[in-house]
Amino acid sequence: MASDYVVSPPLAETSKAVPFWGVQRPWLNLYGIRIRPVAPFGSTSSKPFNDPAPIHRSLPDELLFEIFSRMSPYTLGRAMCVCRKWRYTLRNPILWRAACLKTWQVSGEIENRRLQFMYDGSWRKMWLLRPRLRTDGIYVSRNTYIRAGVAEWKVKNPVHLVCYYRYIRFYPSGKFLYKNSSQKVKEVAKRMNLRASEADLIFRGNCVLENNQVEAALLYPGLRPTLLRIRLRLRGTTVGANNRLDPLSFITTGVNDAEAHHSNDIMLGGVMEGWQDNETHNPDVPAISHNRGLAPFVFVPFEEVETSVLNLSVENMDYFVAG
Repeated sequence: MASDYVVSPPLAETSKAVPFWGVQRPWLNLYGIRIRPVAPFGSTSSKPFNDPAPIHRSLPDELLFEIFSRMSPYTLGRAMCVCRKWRYTLRNPILWRAACLKTWQVSGEIENRRLQFMYDGSWRKMWLLRPRLRTDGIYVSRNTYIRAGVAEWKVKNPVHLVCYYRYIRFYPSGKFLYKNSSQKVKEVAKRMNLRASEADLIFRGNCVLENNQVEAALLYPGLRPTLLRIRLRLRGTTVGANNRLDPLSFITTGVNDAEAHHSNDIMLGGVMEGWQDNETHNPDVPAISHNRGLAPFVFVPFEEVETSVLNLSVENMDYFVAG
């Protein structure tokens, strides 16, 4: 044990020597040292540095780049954390150009190229900083309210905590799907597609994204058609996440007979052109603004719908706060 301690020299010649005890830490000498493969003993050849990773020795750079070009943007982000070589390879603008043009295909290729110069000409920086609606999952809003039990004579029934969800799935073409249900995320995500039947009660609508504000509208069919207009604010918990939607307004109004005969695309396209909060499309049915059930939407990717915390019951998750 005596070899594990060292004694410092005296602080001053005139003062009394004060010993300082410390433990040696040999691993501190390893900091700042780059570990590289060592040539065989006695070898005098000056060969270039070879990457020790087996995947880099067996796959050429052209084939590795072809694999990266088939990945989704969020898979590319995870791959950048593997090693330094992958990080530099994945900064190639070709890998991010296709993702940007597909995400903002409504704007057109010419408009997207013009906006690219606002982000220093980098497609990757444009993907991270430009607001966009994610299409690789669904946005979920969990809402709860308390419903009092019915009182019968002198018997007091318990109070019930009711939980329901709002689901929104966006498409790059400007379409979106909307569903209001008490079913969990893993049950609804299987049917949130354009081939859903009328029994699933999944409604289609049009949406427009301006900066970070989303304006959407959809039509509830039936004997008395109802128009739902939604205004949302898009944000992200981290840079490029775009995983939160804050509801600003939910407005329902009636539709007159003349507009009900038009197709949804024609009618909804005219609705979203500068509509006001108190604007109605049927004089007999005024516009109603809904102030309840405005919890923020949380984005859930398709690969996480089975394990999402939103699948928990009310007993296991009595509250949920979206960051």
